[in-house]
Amino acid sequence: MSNPISPASDSIKNYILKSLPEEDLERLRTHLVPVDLPRGEIIFEADGAIADVYFPNDSMISVVATTASGQSAEAGVIGSEGFGGTEALLGNPKSLNELIIQLPGTGYRAPVDAVIEEFQRAGAFQKAALEFIRAMMSQMSQTTLCNRLHIAEQRLAKWLLMCHDRSPSDVLPLTHEFTALMLGSNRVSVTQSAIRLQEQGFIKYSRGRISIVDRKGLESYACECYSRIRNQYKYLES
Repeated sequence: MSNPISPASDSIKNYILKSLPEEDLERLRTHLVPVDLPRGEIIFEADGAIADVYFPNDSMISVVATTASGQSAEAGVIGSEGFGGTEALLGNPKSLNELIIQLPGTGYRAPVDAVIEEFQRAGAFQKAALEFIRAMMSQMSQTTLCNRLHIAEQRLAKWLLMCHDRSPSDVLPLTHEFTALMLGSNRVSVTQSAIRLQEQGFIKYSRGRISIVDRKGLESYACECYSRIRNQYKYLES
C-alpha cells in the first residue's frame, strides 16, 4: 500500500489541491495517497459505490455513460482541473457513470469520508469543488449539443484538444477503437476523420498514438464547442 504524501511534497499538480490554503490542504494531506493510474483502469463502475475520491495530476479520466445492453459513449473528461467522485459530495454514495482512465499518469486518492468532511466545512475546498462541478455540467451539456450538431472531424478535433489540454505530452496514447467508443461513433468514421485531420497537417497518427502537430490549426478547425468548454475552465488557470 502506498504511503500518504509528505507534508513537504511539491509534487501536487491537481488544481483543486493546489488552490487550497496550506491549513486546508494540511487536513487533506494526511489522507492523500499517491497512485499510478494506468490507461484502461476503471476507478468507478456505473452505479458502483464510491470508496475513494481521485485527484488526477497528469492523467485523464473519461466519464462514460452506458446502457443496460452495454453500449457506451463518453460524457465528459476530467484532468488535473478536478476530481472523480463528485456524486459523493452531493449526497450520492454511488457513481452515476463509469469512470475509466483514458490517459495514463499519476494522481492521488483519498477516502471519501475524509473528502466529504472537508467539503462540509464550507471553506476553500467546497468553493473549488463546486466551481469544478459547474464547469463539468457545462462540459457535459455542450458535449450533448456537439454530438447532435457537428460533423465527425470537428468533434474529433475538439476531443483531441480536450485530451491535449490534460496531457503533459503532444503524443497521446489513443487507439481508434477507444476513440470511437468515447465519441459514440464507429471505428471507420474515426479512421476517416483522423485521416482528414492528418492530411491537413494537424495531427500525425501511428498505431495506438496520435501526435498533435499543429495545435493552432486544430483549434481553428474544431467546432465552437471546444472554445465554449475551454472558457468554462479559464478560472482554473488563475
